[in-house]
Amino acid sequence: MAGSRMKLELSRVVQGRGRLGLLKEVGRMGQHSVDIPGCLLYTHLGSVPHLTQDTLHTISCLPAVTHVTLSNMAEHQEVLEEFKGGLKKFAGLHDTVLYCSLHDPAAHCPTGHTTNKTVSVWGSGGRIELTAAKFMALQKTVQPDWYQSMADGETWQTGTSQKRVRKSVDRTLAHLDECLTVHQKSQDLEGVDIFGVVEGGDILEERVRSARETAKRPVAGFCLDGFQTGAMDQALRSQLITAVTQELPEDKPRLLHGVGRPDEVLDCVEAGIDLFEGFFPFQATERGCALCFSFDITPNPERAAPDEEPHTAGGTQLNGDVNCDDQTHMTRFEMNLKDKRYQDDFRPLVEGCGCYCCRNHQRAYVHHLLMTNELLAGVLLMIHNTCHYHSFFRAIREALANDKMDLLRRSVLWNGKE
Repeated sequence: MAGSRMKLELSRVVQGRGRLGLLKEVGRMGQHSVDIPGCLLYTHLGSVPHLTQDTLHTISCLPAVTHVTLSNMAEHQEVLEEFKGGLKKFAGLHDTVLYCSLHDPAAHCPTGHTTNKTVSVWGSGGRIELTAAKFMALQKTVQPDWYQSMADGETWQTGTSQKRVRKSVDRTLAHLDECLTVHQKSQDLEGVDIFGVVEGGDILEERVRSARETAKRPVAGFCLDGFQTGAMDQALRSQLITAVTQELPEDKPRLLHGVGRPDEVLDCVEAGIDLFEGFFPFQATERGCALCFSFDITPNPERAAPDEEPHTAGGTQLNGDVNCDDQTHMTRFEMNLKDKRYQDDFRPLVEGCGCYCCRNHQRAYVHHLLMTNELLAGVLLMIHNTCHYHSFFRAIREALANDKMDLLRRSVLWNGKE
């Protein structure tokens, strides 16, 4: 019978919610640990976009957990079944924990295709309908170390009726029970952990009901769904997450779907979230942008506070504004290297960054690569953005440990990006 060994040890809880700790005995053999708050490594079929495995491992701050999605793998089920070794071996992954979710957080997922018995994922060939039986057969084929349960997550849009939200919660709980029944009887899933999914849209009572009922099931942790960027106001999101986490056991991890922007990550950490998906660096790379927000928690008296007018050294303008309604739009945490003003800017992408790109190349060179559609542009940007983003999570843990979350927030929200 399959069972869970994942253990969460908290070293600090800041202001009753923000959690610092270590997730132990992760993976089928229990050989990995994950620092929380933490971030997963975003991939397509186990490969980080733009990067080979050798290039990826030049980055020193990589997380222990590799994130894959059924939306990318469902159409390859027959190949994986014939291979028989699971996705980790198929993709040449070594010494990593494999987490499998339902949808790709960086891809648009059409709505209106769920039923009481099925959910749909969208691959390159179109829609694939999954029953609980097919969903669990896919998990046995992929052979992850942990995975999210099947869920009806189509209630994140503003204005969804309470009746539809209630149905989503009921369906998700029914799917979880079906998955657990198969999971607990399967020798193929021995040592694999399953996370229950908390739904409920923007309705407080349904969120609380979903959390309470999911917490009654023998799950290793929880996925909080429907809070993605653009789904709701940040203040409402924090209020609902706080209400949800109060219903969840302290000794099990909470993973949040669809939130990647640094300011939103900080809000959610302070509301009690432990783990985040790592798609934000990929989205910035696809926009031709470099992440450039600061996460220095050393006080700087010369720096403007975030609510003051920011200075822009050397006359450089700010490059973008946060757009809360569309994850595809550039945010203020990036610089657009396609902009003509970078064609003769010979500084690194970010001063003091130790990544390969910043140590060896200049903004002008990356601008040239982007303008000539060279594939190396995506490689260099992905190296930098991955390194920068995962270093940000290390700064979050340091700030929690040293009571400096306010300083970190001021640093991240400061707009003087140059």
